[in-house]
Amino acid sequence: MSSIKAKAVMYSSYGDPSSVINIHNYNIDLTNLKSDEIIMQTLASPINPSDINQIQGVYPSKPPLTTELGTSEPSAVAGNEGLFKVIAIGNQVSKFQIGDWCIPSGANFGTWRTHAISNESNLIKLPNDSKLSLNQAATITVNPSSAYQMLTYYIDLKPGDWFIQNGGNSQVGKAAIQIGKKLGLNSISIVRNRPDLDVLKNELYELGATKVITEDENSDKEFGKVIKEWTKGKPIKLGLNSIGGSNLTNMARKLGHDAMLLTYGGMSMKPVSLPTSLFIFKNLTAKGFWVTENIKRIPGSREDTINKLLQFIEDGDFKDVVNFEIDLNLNELTDDDLLNAFKKGLKDSSKGKQIVKFT
Repeated sequence: MSSIKAKAVMYSSYGDPSSVINIHNYNIDLTNLKSDEIIMQTLASPINPSDINQIQGVYPSKPPLTTELGTSEPSAVAGNEGLFKVIAIGNQVSKFQIGDWCIPSGANFGTWRTHAISNESNLIKLPNDSKLSLNQAATITVNPSSAYQMLTYYIDLKPGDWFIQNGGNSQVGKAAIQIGKKLGLNSISIVRNRPDLDVLKNELYELGATKVITEDENSDKEFGKVIKEWTKGKPIKLGLNSIGGSNLTNMARKLGHDAMLLTYGGMSMKPVSLPTSLFIFKNLTAKGFWVTENIKRIPGSREDTINKLLQFIEDGDFKDVVNFEIDLNLNELTDDDLLNAFKKGLKDSSKGKQIVKFT
């Protein structure tokens, strides 16, 4: 075989993702492989909110539109997060072997495709063993990495300290619960009221949550006394916000003196609203968090974070959480199959994390 027939989910204009994405077919030449290049087969391509925002054209970080893959007009491959398997290597590649798992070391790689080619320096090798699941490997760079950096990069939390978060049942929230437990931290996770609340609470407690409360309890001023009993008067030093609006305002009131508030999302589409008194009388520090910016701002942060998470998984302290999977047979894959799979994932993304897997 002298070439590989590859398919990619691409867009040449910004707008509604389901309307602007299309499938582009291209060949990867096996006979012209550079000495430091690696050819990879995609194993899994998650769909993240940032991927959707990129296609919409509203995300601050976007890949350039080019004709590099032979498209008739400048286009970009969608997707930032993905897991690949090495299927061919150049004669000077030293860190990878055929069969290895790898992920992109930077953002805007373009992961919604069946195959890719890259320089060795742009990839991070992951262990391909039974302790690291394919699901964990495919999703390690966004949600778990965000949770780890927010818990460790901004404030010096010690075992026994408390943090509070809204969106407690989100992928970042579940990761923060597990990482917090591993680090010896106590957590309070806020979730929406729902008919199966006890089921959700039990799931989060099994992951290591210290306490789980509802939005109603978060907004109840009297419930603050219960929280003080839980913490035994210790200040809550860190807040993680992915919601905004009144949910955040009520959560922030529970933070202690000199606390840090990190905002990494705004699911309510409402602004960050904080009482002036928290800044004056509690010396609150409020910052935004963006893992993509940290990759650029802090050299080696992606590799360091992933290595730490891999150790947690190796120790058995980071569980595989359930995602919604869309399976595709690579050998029988048509353009319609690939396009429909990602359109389905985009449509269902509000229900939870969607991952397109290639077998």
